[in-house]
Amino acid sequence: MKNAKLLVSALLMAGTALFSSCSQQEEVAKNDAPNEETLSQIRALGFSTHDVKREGTDYLVEGDIRLSASDLKNKYADGKLLRVGEEEQYRTTYLVRGPRTITLSVSSTLPSAYVTAIDEVVRRYNAENLTLRFQRVSTGGNIVFTKAPSGASYLASAGFPTSGGNPYSQVVVNSTYLGSNPGTNYLATILAHETGHCIGFRHTDYMDRSYSCGGAYANEGASNVGAIRISGTPASADPNSWMLACVGNGVNRPFNSNDKIALNYLY
Repeated sequence: MKNAKLLVSALLMAGTALFSSCSQQEEVAKNDAPNEETLSQIRALGFSTHDVKREGTDYLVEGDIRLSASDLKNKYADGKLLRVGEEEQYRTTYLVRGPRTITLSVSSTLPSAYVTAIDEVVRRYNAENLTLRFQRVSTGGNIVFTKAPSGASYLASAGFPTSGGNPYSQVVVNSTYLGSNPGTNYLATILAHETGHCIGFRHTDYMDRSYSCGGAYANEGASNVGAIRISGTPASADPNSWMLACVGNGVNRPFNSNDKIALNYLY
């Protein structure tokens, strides 16, 4: 998997485009770099402080995850449930309250092929008979998929559920890089991954993202809070999970058996 692409945050290396799942990385002025207090808050939430980027009022961590200023102030109550692991499925402290239907909409800024991919995302989730149901609507979805700014250096980005039990409301997608028709299953894999973050999933290879991304060992965070192991998922490597940090170009990752355990355990 050394040539794998991160799902969302694009970096150019040796002429090969690498994409980090879910993160927006625009040019950031030096005076926009997070200060030590902010880094301490990020670290306390259980996220990596390596290469943190500022995007407007949000901070982008772990290549594809958005944290707002209010996120940084949260104090989670169930830290006792947290456990350092290897490659199990992980969730955040906040989840979406159900049962409910989550609506997804695709902005007109994205090509029509992205609507087809979202329909596949809806099909994949609904096939698991979860307490969360998914439905595509024409506008005003609970989660809106929209085009990334011109010159963006990532594939897509998303955040985690709110303390009020709602999903994160937006996924930003780099259609300029992906193109107008990158392939339904490949695009659905990326968008289903981002939807996974929106409903509370962290990366399956949270403890060592080099497992899917290649390169040196990279622990995404010190599991104090915000990375809770999902009961019933394996402690051994899981090479095909839809929530791995990185994915190869054109690769299709439908939910594997362990993903289904994780989804059904939470929802």
